[in-house]
This record gives sequence, structure tokens and C-alpha cells, in this order.
Amino acid sequence: MLLKGLKVVEFASYIAAPGAAGILGDWGADVIKVERPEGDPMRHVFADTRNAVAGNPTFAVDNRGKRAVVLDISRPEGRDALARLAATADVFLTNVRPAALKRAGLDEATLRKDNPRLVYAMVTGYGLEGPDAHLPGFDVTAFWARSGVARMHAPKGSDPFILRTGVGDHTTSMATVSAILAALYERSQTGVGRLVQTSLLATGVYTVSSDMAVQLAFGRLASNRPRTDPFDPLANFYRSSDDHWFVLNPRGGGADWKALTRACGRPDLADDERFANGRSRRIHSAELVKELEAAFVAFTFDEVRARLDGEDLVWAPVQTPAEVVADPQVAAAGGWVEVEDGQGGHFRSPAAPARFPGADQPVRPAPPGLGEHTRAVLSELGYSEGEIEALFASGAAA
Repeated sequence: MLLKGLKVVEFASYIAAPGAAGILGDWGADVIKVERPEGDPMRHVFADTRNAVAGNPTFAVDNRGKRAVVLDISRPEGRDALARLAATADVFLTNVRPAALKRAGLDEATLRKDNPRLVYAMVTGYGLEGPDAHLPGFDVTAFWARSGVARMHAPKGSDPFILRTGVGDHTTSMATVSAILAALYERSQTGVGRLVQTSLLATGVYTVSSDMAVQLAFGRLASNRPRTDPFDPLANFYRSSDDHWFVLNPRGGGADWKALTRACGRPDLADDERFANGRSRRIHSAELVKELEAAFVAFTFDEVRARLDGEDLVWAPVQTPAEVVADPQVAAAGGWVEVEDGQGGHFRSPAAPARFPGADQPVRPAPPGLGEHTRAVLSELGYSEGEIEALFASGAAA
């Protein structure tokens, strides 16, 4: 595996930071997940606290293959064990608020004294500086709402709507992995690690950066428009006679216009003065949508597929989650990974968003139970059996 030998200590909860550590683990890193005695709150989604496998696929996505350690950092012995673990790590990844880390002596400056090579990665809602840096943030608040993404996606005049689980988190996970790998490359040149930080807010802004660049340049931005009156009626959603939705996204400059008229069975539209060029099609957008709706609804979805593919047009079906799970192309593209279920079998889980042909791991280990590896990891750090028992007896470890 590509990252074999890389040691990552994750002191984090929920999705964004554990998701980043999960990707690194999928790529071969040894990820040690350090939790407080109550465990990562994501363990409680669909499952009891100690069973991270059965019935909890949400937790499994971000935590498969990790080793789990429980330390109570409110106790000096627990805090010292975590600092000792960080001293042996390549990466320390956290989303705990900076003030709490500072109070516990787990901040970057303190840990770096014992480990100058450490890459210290922080995932926050709003960054490390500024008037609101101290605020708590989830993806629906920092990534979706405050970054402008929610407003930009809701058609003009419609109410905002809630983001699906983990979308902003997992986008931030990918950004965090990129930052960590860049810092590791720098360390390979300098021998010294560094602080890296990502935020849900900045990641949200970047995801809509093409539009934000327009806002910055011109001070205004066109709103999303409803499907029945879009800015570009060719880049729009339509439906087949058997009630399957699909989306068109033709190439720019009108190059696909005539091919589209042939595909929908209305080549005469190419000669209609209302739709003669891009500007006139935008002016008569609502009328063209009605024409295309009437044309496509005359065909079954299989017929639509054949006609659009026959003209080499850019399009895709609007699939339900159930259809995605059954889509052979998703599997062929590496969309799934098999994960051990802890009972001798496997289950499918969404894969990390990259493939390394020839180095793909066919099956990932199960996500760990709460504190499953505490004793083993403490032993690796040099704690004696008696010291480990004392940590457990005091409640500093579990």
C-alpha cells in the first residue's frame, strides 16, 4: 500500500477529520483513533456505543481499518499517554477546538517539542483566525450556509434546503488529505513537519469558486433558475415516457445544438428562429424547455439513452441511491470497497475517491470497537502491563 509505514494519530470526532484519516488508512497508513471514554458520537448512529460494525454503515465509512484507543485527557495520565503517542506519529489530526487543546497541552507548539517532524493537521469550522474562529461548526452551518453554497443552489425565490449528511464534511476530508500530503512532501525535503489547517467554511467557498470568482470580479452573480425557465435550456433536466429523469450538459458554443435536435426527434427546431443561436435560446428559454419536454417524453428511457449516445452527447441519468448501488459503472470506477463485517463476511462501503491500479486493497478491515486496541497501543509505547492496568483502574484509559 502506498502509505505503508505512515503513522497517523486521529484525535477527532464526527466526519470531516475522521474521514481524512480514513482515506489515509485506505491508502495504507496505520491510523490510531483516539477517543474520549464516551466515544465518537458517530458510533451512536444506528448502533450501540461498543459495536461499530453491525448496523452502523455511517461510522464504518470513515473508520474502517483503524485501531481504536480510549484515553481520558482530563486526567493527567490520559493526557500524557496521548502526548506520548503523538511523539511517535507522523501526523496528528484533530478537530478539537484550539483552546481546549491548548489547555490540555496538546497544541501544536507543545507536541512539536518532542516531535519536530510531526505534521499537525487541524480541521475547524471557520479557521484559526478571525472573530468567529472560536465558533463550533458543522457542514450544514459552515460549509453549506455561511459559505454561500446553500443560497447559490436554491433557485431564485425558493426556500433554502438542508444538505445531505456529510457532503461538506467529506469534501473537507479530501482537502485535508491534500494538505497533509503536501506537508509530508515538504518534510521529506526539510526534515521538519508543519501545522496545516482546513476549514469547512473555506472548503465551501472553494467548491463554488468558479462562481465566486465572478462575484469577486463583477460584484454580482446570476441566481439559479427553476428547471422550467433555466438560463440555458440545453443544460437542463428532462423526463422520458416511463418517468426516468436525465440531465443534458451539452458542450459550449452551441456545438451540440443540431445533434440535440436530432436526438430528441425534432430536427426542425434547428431552423426555428426563436432558437437560432445561444442568445435567442436564452430569451426563449421557457418555450424551448416546453418543446424539448414534449419531444423527449415521446421516448422511453432506453430509447433516450440510445439516441443521446448515438449523437455522442454529454448527459447522465438522474439516479436514485438504489440505482447507484446497482450501477455497474460505479463499481467499475472503484466506487465501492469491501469491508469485513467482524463475523467472517464482508459488506460494501463507499470507497476513498481515488484508485491506484495494481495497489488497490480488495478488502478493508472492519471498523474498530470502542477501545479495542487500547492495551496493544499502550504496550507499543513502552507501557508495562502494570502501568496499563493502573491506567485502566484510574479511568485514564479504557
